[in-house]
Amino acid sequence: MKIYEELTARGLIAQVTDEEEIRELVNNGKATFYIGFDPTADSLHVGHFMALCLMKRLQMAGNKPIALLGGGTGMIGDPSGRSDMRQMMTVDTIQHNCDCFKKQMSRFINFSEGKALMVNNADWLLNLNYVEMLREVGAHFSVNNMLRAECYKQRMEKGLSFFEFNYMIMQSYDFYMLYKNYGCNMQFGGDDQWSNMLGGTELIRRKLGEDAYAMTITLLLNSEGKKMGKTQSGAVWLDSNKTSPFDFYQYWRNVSDADVLKCLRMLTFLPLEQIDEMDKWEGSQLNTAKEILAYELTSLVHGEEEARKSQEAARALFTSGNAADMPSAVIEQSDLQEGNIDLITLLHKSGLAGSRSEGRRAIEQGGVAIDGEKITDVKYLVPGEKLDGEGIVLKRGKKNFRKVTIKQ
Repeated sequence: MKIYEELTARGLIAQVTDEEEIRELVNNGKATFYIGFDPTADSLHVGHFMALCLMKRLQMAGNKPIALLGGGTGMIGDPSGRSDMRQMMTVDTIQHNCDCFKKQMSRFINFSEGKALMVNNADWLLNLNYVEMLREVGAHFSVNNMLRAECYKQRMEKGLSFFEFNYMIMQSYDFYMLYKNYGCNMQFGGDDQWSNMLGGTELIRRKLGEDAYAMTITLLLNSEGKKMGKTQSGAVWLDSNKTSPFDFYQYWRNVSDADVLKCLRMLTFLPLEQIDEMDKWEGSQLNTAKEILAYELTSLVHGEEEARKSQEAARALFTSGNAADMPSAVIEQSDLQEGNIDLITLLHKSGLAGSRSEGRRAIEQGGVAIDGEKITDVKYLVPGEKLDGEGIVLKRGKKNFRKVTIKQ
């Protein structure tokens, strides 16, 4: 199976401008492609993870990736998928974030001579002459077409600033400059970037009379249609100082049964044949699939040693060793309200809090965690289905644990 067919089989491809041309380019290692990363934080997060894995897959197939750091576009901010304007960052903050990105990307991409490039669009965007930009680039964009773009539509009701309205033009200009200077013939990005990417292919066609291509990758959504990579305490980061390897491992170990095989296909480098075999798995076997997923992804981001340590720690805490001696609590079906139980009640019923007010204080003070994930929302609801089978490990403070299950 060639790389394009593999990407299709893994469910990674959402939209393409010219399927035959793109298949020909990537299958024969002729694509020089870029993916942009705006430095809005000092670490990449799970939302970037699939893009990094895609770059790695395509590089392994002989194609040349360009990681474009948005030192320039980061000064504006992408309005796609947002209901409000991003907070403006200083030049120093943007540069610091770019430096952090470089280090993390090197775990995925081989940046040795001729294998890949890392470029910063600040090199050409920050010194642009405004009038020249309007004449050379703005003349090729229809405002009517831009306003029909999905990324702008969802902001029109609340108000779209002219500041952000320029983002599509800047991203299109990025593609144009990368095509001219580095022979970049393809852009990849999330499915919410489609309008911006089409702007780039059209600008190249109008300015240079050449064809360039765009492909969007499927957004990583869970079975409920929500973006993956968020927890109660915020984003799941690739920086071990922001999300520990153990917590990173636990995030993937705790994905729902409905999502584990999709994540294995889209994010790991395990052979598809091996994953297809797991389609037949059910019950406790799905927990094994989740362990495989968590180990593979933690190994990719933090290395095999950290993955091994995280897996051993999780097994010791949740399934053997300490867990064998861990006090347990069984919740009655009658304790559920509409299929859920609120966390305060769960703390009280499990014996980790002497009263509801004590349980509330423990949550507010940040001392409560479920399966390694800190919970600070006093209204948090635990789905009854999570208490089935092995149940959950409920923690209060550093040393107080309960293995909580529900009576069948």
